[in-house]
Amino acid sequence: MQEARDPNVPLMQRLQFLGIYSNNQDEFFKVRIANLMRLNRTKSGRQQPLIGGYTSETLLEAIDKRVKASQDMFAETYRTVLAEMEAENIFVIDEHRLTEEQKEFCREYFATVISPRLVPLIIRKSVKLPFLPDGHCYLGIKMTGTNEKSTRYAIIRIPTSSACPRFIVLPSTEGRHDIVFMDDIIRLMIDDIFFMFSYRTISAHAFKITRDAELSYDDDVSKSLFEKISEGVSNRSNGSPIRIIYDREMPNDLLNILTRKLNLKSEEMLAPGERYHQMKDLMKFPKIRPDLLNAVPQPIYHPYILPFSSILKVIRHKDIFLNYPYHPFQHFIDFLREAAVDPQVDSIYITLYRTAEHSKVINTLINAAKNGKQVIVLVELKARFDEEQNIEHTDLLQREGVKVIHSMEDLKVHSKIVLVERHEGGQNKRYAYIGTGNFNENTASIYSDFGLFTCHKGITEDVYNVFLFLMNTHKEFRFKHLLVSPYYMRKKFTELIDKEIEQARKKRPAYIYAKCNSLTDEKIIKKLYEASQAGVEVRLIIRGACCLLPETTPVSQHIRAISIVDKYLEHARLFIFCNGNNEQIYIGSADWMSRNLDRRVEVCTPILNSQIKKILRKFFSIQWHDNIKARTLVPELQNTYINPLPGEMPLRSQTALFDYYKELSNRE
Repeated sequence: MQEARDPNVPLMQRLQFLGIYSNNQDEFFKVRIANLMRLNRTKSGRQQPLIGGYTSETLLEAIDKRVKASQDMFAETYRTVLAEMEAENIFVIDEHRLTEEQKEFCREYFATVISPRLVPLIIRKSVKLPFLPDGHCYLGIKMTGTNEKSTRYAIIRIPTSSACPRFIVLPSTEGRHDIVFMDDIIRLMIDDIFFMFSYRTISAHAFKITRDAELSYDDDVSKSLFEKISEGVSNRSNGSPIRIIYDREMPNDLLNILTRKLNLKSEEMLAPGERYHQMKDLMKFPKIRPDLLNAVPQPIYHPYILPFSSILKVIRHKDIFLNYPYHPFQHFIDFLREAAVDPQVDSIYITLYRTAEHSKVINTLINAAKNGKQVIVLVELKARFDEEQNIEHTDLLQREGVKVIHSMEDLKVHSKIVLVERHEGGQNKRYAYIGTGNFNENTASIYSDFGLFTCHKGITEDVYNVFLFLMNTHKEFRFKHLLVSPYYMRKKFTELIDKEIEQARKKRPAYIYAKCNSLTDEKIIKKLYEASQAGVEVRLIIRGACCLLPETTPVSQHIRAISIVDKYLEHARLFIFCNGNNEQIYIGSADWMSRNLDRRVEVCTPILNSQIKKILRKFFSIQWHDNIKARTLVPELQNTYINPLPGEMPLRSQTALFDYYKELSNRE
């Protein structure tokens, strides 16, 4: 929301941030609010205090107030952005502002694109309403007859897909761009849709349903996890509605019949809103003015990786560090492709959590299997909101001869690791990749993540043991170099923090620099408080949830925390410990959250190469000194921008990192 409201952010980028905000709020309701509502339905849930002294009931009330205030801010911001767009000759117009030429265009567009995808539903008092899935926007229709009994109601689902986008660019005069919501083309054609009915007036009002996204499945031991997740995904679409957002201009009788048919029983489940809903679609707003979007420079090719040359050969001699999107994700794809066709490669192991819909990674693994490689893929079926796609990928991989394994029901595999085994000189040589982000070429262009290629014998042996653990989930392995949850990572992080505490108490240099998505684990937070009180300097870059309160005397006076939100999503995890002036640096898939440390398979790797250590140290320094897109995290919870001090040069870290990697590339 801050980025959407910031006038320094390119105008159409602000629209995209509003879309991201809307999408995040939808997921918050489907998961977090749904959990609270389920808890609130039980007597013990209503009475038992939660963390912070709330009950489920009082917490829901507090959240409701915050959400309403945020929605008002959203609507105000959206109107402001639209007004500024009009100053740039970009107009989002409704059906009442169309020219005759545009109306004719819309009629033709409706007939050829929209109409074949419409299924109007007539609401009847005695007939059960067909199931309305969430993830869509609907129009509630009221057809007013000559008397109350002749009034009819209907529902239209607004279809959206790549072939039928939410926003349609209209023919316009030169220098002007007119855009219309699909909703309004349907409103324009509403008489044609319901031509068979007789009515005096007709009106259409948008609404959106949010449903509980909990994935539940039975305990039938005769069913595989794959079967259970498949059934759970099907059942999820029938999740209970937890909220309906509706156009505040909707007539009361139409709202009442909708809430009755959807079995919404409390006022808290009703949220009056604006004319348009499902605003996450703003992320796909037409890019008609690239100059009003963030300029995205081309990725910088890693200096050690040359076009049409062996990446495996380079890794054999030195570790390679990649930082997306500053480096191209294509380097990783090329690594897999080389392994898929190299006749000396025997096997490829990989963990997949989220992948692209039309995944190059999946295609390359299939190609490897067709080339006779042993390909073993851990597909995490429980990746929230990606379960269905992962089920489809499981089917595809298995049909093509790939061995697919899944995690245990109570353990998610969130690690981002690959192992390639190659026959060299009569021996088995291993190459590993350990990353912080998903193997998804689409998100890799907008997520900031790390990846490490290495053939270090100790690290690759540990990676191999992680895969052995995944294939033999009741057997434990010892890891000499990697931090692996759920068994060893928490203990090792605690030991590393304790070592800094010990050094500080001896008046020796001691510091902890950490960057992750979220910091919510109570035990880690208490350890960091202890470190601060001992005099350890703690610097934290936490993009998302941070439950630690920094800069509070005497508990956390030596802890400072910032968050960076910019055009790329900060997704990398980095941990730096002074370690008696012999820095230990780790990157990996885990945040400092209880779920990552105790209930997931996560992998963090030490950085052993001195040159890569310097790069990561510089990376942290650049981000720490960001005074354009960084916010300071303090107990007041204002997320205030850090602005340049008088005489201080402005530094936007994501721009500075491109310059830094370009300089490194030129230097090599």
